[in-house]
Amino acid sequence: MSYINLSGYELLLFVLTGSTLFLFTRVGLYRAILRYLSVHALLTIVLSCISSALLMVVSGYFLDVFIPRTIPIIYCAYLILLCGGARLFVRILVSQSLCKRKKRVIIYGAGDSGRQLVNLLRQGHEFHPVAFIDDEKRLFKTVVNGLTVFNSKNLAALIAKKRASMVLLAMPGANRTERKKIIDSLVDLPIEIKSIPKFSDLLSGAATIDQLRDVPIEDLLGREPVPAKQPLLEANIVNKVVMVTGAGGSIGSELCRQIILQGPKALVLFELSEFGLYKIEKELSELIAEEGLTVTLIPLLGSVQRLNRITMVLKSFNVQTVFHAAAYKHVPLVENNVVEGVRNNVFGTYYAALAAIEAKVESFVLISTDKAVRPTNVMGATKRMAELVLQSLAEEQTTTRFCMVRFGNVLGSSGSVIPLFKRQISKGDYVTITHKDIIRYFMTIPEAAQLVIQASALAKGGDVFVLDMGEPVKIVDLAVNLIKLSGLEVKSESNPYGDIEIRYTGLRPGEKLYEELLIGDDVHKTEHERIMTAKENFLPYSMYEGILAELDDACHHFNHEKIRDILLSTPTGFNPTDDIGDLVWNANNNSNI
Repeated sequence: MSYINLSGYELLLFVLTGSTLFLFTRVGLYRAILRYLSVHALLTIVLSCISSALLMVVSGYFLDVFIPRTIPIIYCAYLILLCGGARLFVRILVSQSLCKRKKRVIIYGAGDSGRQLVNLLRQGHEFHPVAFIDDEKRLFKTVVNGLTVFNSKNLAALIAKKRASMVLLAMPGANRTERKKIIDSLVDLPIEIKSIPKFSDLLSGAATIDQLRDVPIEDLLGREPVPAKQPLLEANIVNKVVMVTGAGGSIGSELCRQIILQGPKALVLFELSEFGLYKIEKELSELIAEEGLTVTLIPLLGSVQRLNRITMVLKSFNVQTVFHAAAYKHVPLVENNVVEGVRNNVFGTYYAALAAIEAKVESFVLISTDKAVRPTNVMGATKRMAELVLQSLAEEQTTTRFCMVRFGNVLGSSGSVIPLFKRQISKGDYVTITHKDIIRYFMTIPEAAQLVIQASALAKGGDVFVLDMGEPVKIVDLAVNLIKLSGLEVKSESNPYGDIEIRYTGLRPGEKLYEELLIGDDVHKTEHERIMTAKENFLPYSMYEGILAELDDACHHFNHEKIRDILLSTPTGFNPTDDIGDLVWNANNNSNI
């Protein structure tokens, strides 16, 4: 039987190889994915190689093998170079090949968020960061995470030099005014612009830093929301039974979200649409479970046009506060369906108000619109009629405190122009605008809902509250900015090779070039800087009751001439720009010719 006779050096090599392989396996060097090799992984390699060199010294001592002092140092250096350098070299090759297929991007903001974003993008498949830009002078020409920080004023030249096709805004802590200033400086550049989520969403876990999104439209408006006054938010809600009509709509659903966080005893969701009710009830149930709230949700199907139904609901649940958001608000649709518009907007409000009085509801708030001011369409006229209903009832010394809150367009509501523009831009053909000079007021849905709740706490009875909407915005400017932020150019006579054409379709029936919020000049400030109160003329209830009876009869007999006469004779300020547009009435008249 023969034995293998190993010399001391051979035995040392055998022991060192086995122990080093075992060490490298234990620390996970052979499990690491090369394309995700980080500084931490390189540090692990260095420490493992140093440990292997120490093992050489210890093994040589116990095996009585002479090892010159320089050998462990040389061994360690070569091991680091071969293990770490080889991995790093492969990582660079893989990264370079992937970068060729990625979209080259410039990151605006070299702060903590920008640095985190760079690390995440380098590991992804879509974007390759090529530079930082920032407004901080002390950062200019510095290198952050391997990228040079450039002055934002040199962005146009930098885009061409780096062949970038997108700018990512990594400034979640900036306020809207600051973001608008930055966006305005970028909007004319031939590059797409995206944003990372806000700090509040990052901190709450609602979003991660690599969830890129289109620049929020509210950033284009540059209007900072005013912090809510908590006592006003709670006044009509805490430990009370609250009902929202039209709870599944854009404003109604946001009111529900805001109300539920203020700790009501119960929230009644009153909605005509089964799907709308299901959707908001499911969302709020999940919110209650997540936040550990003790609010009772009461989802009810029903129409505000059914007086007995809404009266029974208010009495059965002892409702104390009502937010009346149920309404038809789409101008062309109401213009084409006059009777239903009148039934829902005028009589729906009237019946809800009567039911509130009978059930001894404490506070009743009507969600109104700027289209109720000097209306040129049926929708606006019906909303002004609804306001007049509450003003006349408020003078009757009822126990219910009535008020109405008037504001303009809300961003992201159903029928909003912004989603339409985005869909049209994504198709890459053209964007439609009714008129080049049309302007509108805009506000975010959460801010509008919050202000409505606060306004209700300021009501004394019959109040008309008007929300400060800031400066009006030209719709064509909004469309142009959205096109440019998408990295596209507007196609026009001066730029025939542009990407997206703007087509003007003409004002729709009943549509105005501009909207107003005030009928008269008798306006007063309130405790809240964004809420004003206005004194406006109205009819006594004894007269208004007769007008409503006539209007009800005209609707029942589909007498559209009479309906229009009533809307014109009542102090609504109705000044129609078009003939009667009801589709059924027009079809019936044409068939009789």
